[in-house]
Amino acid sequence: MPETLCVIALGGNLGDVPDAFRRAREALSDAGFRIRRFSSLIRTAPVGCEPGAAEFTNAALSGFWDGTAAALLRLCQRIEADNGRPNDHAHHVSRTLDLDIILFGHETIALPDLKIPHPEAANRSFVMDPLREIEPEFAEWLMDRTKPGSRTK
Repeated sequence: MPETLCVIALGGNLGDVPDAFRRAREALSDAGFRIRRFSSLIRTAPVGCEPGAAEFTNAALSGFWDGTAAALLRLCQRIEADNGRPNDHAHHVSRTLDLDIILFGHETIALPDLKIPHPEAANRSFVMDPLREIEPEFAEWLMDRTKPGSRTK
């Protein structure tokens, strides 16, 4: 299978988040994900989390993957679990590490547990700002796909 340029968003607000990001990058690399770029870390207010949730640290990375999107999702879920996030976690709660596949090349994927491009990415500055930093052409492509009247939405 040819390599695909992918973008993964990272987030977390519990524990040593920069260290969790470092471990996630190492685990992705060890599994064959060739990291191309890693954004600056940004701090953002929690979105939709429990009352009193701490600020999040967010970032994005891009890189090349020679497997399927489903295999990359399983890898990301394993890395999250290895960093203290249970597989049966609730959405929109505080977490040690969150890895979301934002883009898998220019593919559109609609599986029950995986939607690419990530459906909320274009509406979230904590995703788009790091994405613009590391892969501006992907950010522009994603924004074009989500414009009103876009046939590829």
